Amino acid sequence: MRLGFATLGCPGAPLDDVLALAQGNNFTGLELRAAPDEFTHTGLSAAQRRELRARIEDAGLQIFAVSSYVKLCAVEDQALEPHLELAADLGALGVRVFPGDDPGDGTTEGPSAGEIRALDRVTSAPRDVPILLETHDSHSTARQVAAFLSVLDTDVPGHNVKALWDSSHTWSHGETLAESFALLRPWLELVQFKQADSRQDYRPVAIDEGDFPIDELLAVLDGTDYPLSLEWELKWHPHLPSLAQTLPAVHSWLGDGSVK
Repeated sequence: MRLGFATLGCPGAPLDDVLALAQGNNFTGLELRAAPDEFTHTGLSAAQRRELRARIEDAGLQIFAVSSYVKLCAVEDQALEPHLELAADLGALGVRVFPGDDPGDGTTEGPSAGEIRALDRVTSAPRDVPILLETHDSHSTARQVAAFLSVLDTDVPGHNVKALWDSSHTWSHGETLAESFALLRPWLELVQFKQADSRQDYRPVAIDEGDFPIDELLAVLDGTDYPLSLEWELKWHPHLPSLAQTLPAVHSWLGDGSVK
């Protein structure tokens, strides 16, 4: 598997530090958090984008995703197209988006009002870069994301939406990893993982302190080549150890020979 990490785990770190973390720990991919306080954001000039892409490619790394905070189902205007343009300029595999639907919208049969807004956004969006819909917030289970993507397949033929499977998230919402994988597989593009403790309401914890079934995830993904990305949420959970402490332990957690 191609192994990467999200820069959410090193908030505000300069590019040089991120490249050193990846190269020094045998990680080959990055999810770049796109925000004004990071080195990746939609305000970068064309020259800055070319330089950023070149620096990452010269380091032998691949950009798994530009991690936006676009909410595909939200009422408010969303900056989807600028993030797709940024991802295209950087050569990223796609743009991470959240569902962001109103929790009260999923009470009737058929697409919710938010999902209909998402259909409209997808219909009008550029299709040269995949939109990576994460199992998150209003659509935290693979079942919910797969149901929406099935509607997209019918209503927006040729759409560019793929699934980003946050495996720890679906697991914390009661699905087995095998169930989630089977549901998402027709659209799956990228797999995230993290450590969590189910005895503490699935609180993110250090690699050696949780009970996320990583062996089960590796068994489910055996024989596939999906990019596998560590989503270390240090930005939101400052109690976690740093990436510098965590990355060396990840290879042991995954087991020898599981990554390349």
